[in-house]
Amino acid sequence: MFKAILIDKESGSYEARITDLDEARLPEGDVLVDVGYSTLNYKDGLAITGKGPVVRSFPMVPGIDFAGTVAQSANPAYAVGDAVVLNGWGVGEQHWGGLAQKARVKGDWLIPLAPGFTPRQTMAVGTAGYTAMLCILALERHGITPAHGEVLVTGASGGVGSFAIALLMRRGYRVVASTGRPQEAEYLKQLGAVEVIDRASLSEPGRPLQKERWAAAIDSVGGHTLANVCASLRADGAVAACGLAQGMDLPATVAPFILRGVSLLGINSVTRPFAERQKAWHALGDTLDLKQLDTITHEIGMAEAIPAASELLAGHVRGRLVVDVNR
Repeated sequence: MFKAILIDKESGSYEARITDLDEARLPEGDVLVDVGYSTLNYKDGLAITGKGPVVRSFPMVPGIDFAGTVAQSANPAYAVGDAVVLNGWGVGEQHWGGLAQKARVKGDWLIPLAPGFTPRQTMAVGTAGYTAMLCILALERHGITPAHGEVLVTGASGGVGSFAIALLMRRGYRVVASTGRPQEAEYLKQLGAVEVIDRASLSEPGRPLQKERWAAAIDSVGGHTLANVCASLRADGAVAACGLAQGMDLPATVAPFILRGVSLLGINSVTRPFAERQKAWHALGDTLDLKQLDTITHEIGMAEAIPAASELLAGHVRGRLVVDVNR
């Protein structure tokens, strides 16, 4: 038996609760993992509260990522005792996820724990930090360098935003942070932002082509914010888009793309090939100041994750929530 958060719909009622489960109920997979840590991401908040159509089948254990130790393996790539991490692949949505003390998954979804990281540190980074690094690598592949100018980070107080600022700063970029929480300005400057702006300047409908300001951007907001970011990029600039906190729509025109050569780079962190996931985690190890994790991260127990989900969606959570599933 093991403890897990279980989401179910019985008699039309949506409920997330802590419960004891038999290992036999775990879904199919060739690797069984004793989970040490998971996290609470935006998707997890939607899944636990039922405020978004994240969960595809019921019952479901949420948690889109986890770090732990292999307990059983029928996959030649992993042996008992190996430290592993999983990000994405539909866990917590259509396959039982990481907010549990055990998880059975396909070994192809796992990667070995990156050198220099503990399981807790890996989940302090989690999908948020991993996604932020995928964004930065995409911008760099596009040719963006610190010499091109300032990089804007929207949704800056959240998990992806916090890591994007810290990582960009460590790679030599000047970072401007956009947030709806002005009280977090000092925190964002601590991470490496040289300027903090109010998200209101980006979140309302704007002109299709605006004054050129940023060389590039990392956007986790979507909606009018993303449209205004595109309209404000310099010629040949690029924005890496990885989220939809404001909405799925993109109320923009083609003007920035055809008149300034702006590029919109979509970031899918869920189903990246093994080599790309490893590259991102190794880049995190090379770039991240692990001391900053204490600034970005707050640890909670599994029982605290359910009420914390509502706080996360309400925008009251700064940085990252790491979940110790064994307390």
